[in-house]
Amino acid sequence: MQELSLIQTLAVSILPVLFAITMPAGAQAFMADRLGDRTAYMTGRRTFSPFAHIDPIGSIVLPMIGVAMGGFIIGWPKSLQLNPGAMRKPRTALAKVAVVTPLANLVMALLWAGAIAASAYAPDYFRAPLQWMGLIGIKVNVALMIFTLIPLPPLPGGVILQSLLPSRAAWQFSKVEPYSFWILLLLMFTGVLGGLLMPLLKLVNMLILSLVL
Repeated sequence: MQELSLIQTLAVSILPVLFAITMPAGAQAFMADRLGDRTAYMTGRRTFSPFAHIDPIGSIVLPMIGVAMGGFIIGWPKSLQLNPGAMRKPRTALAKVAVVTPLANLVMALLWAGAIAASAYAPDYFRAPLQWMGLIGIKVNVALMIFTLIPLPPLPGGVILQSLLPSRAAWQFSKVEPYSFWILLLLMFTGVLGGLLMPLLKLVNMLILSLVL
């Protein structure tokens, strides 16, 4: 495919990146509502409209800087308020809410792979942009899916792990949460995180792309 200029890259990245960051928040809101917590519904967050979940810095500014620099894309949606006490079996319910985050990213990665396949039937002028959007959509969603599965609270991977531990061990594990951000920063700047995640990222991207290429 033809290489894109920086402006073109930013233009075709907007939708894939925005959906990758905001759709999991919508999925979490629907799951929480289904499990008995109406908070997301009452605050207008039980929707897949990205406008309800956009955080200007976390959903637009920082991700676009990451795209422009060609590096790792960091982003987040507007904070989603939950009331675990309103859910049936709160501990298990929180794990169910958490697991829909990486699942939503996986589904979107597969949908973007479908967009690449569909580009063969698109008009010539739209084929290359659609292919680039698909490639970026796969890359961003796979990266976010794997990142959110890191077993550190409050990341979904940490919440899922905490739900699987015995009560006392889960309580001890929860004490890690105030330090999770600093642990992640340390792992990033020392290269450990990239060394652990990059092989998995490449493998999953390759598997998904193999479905359409």
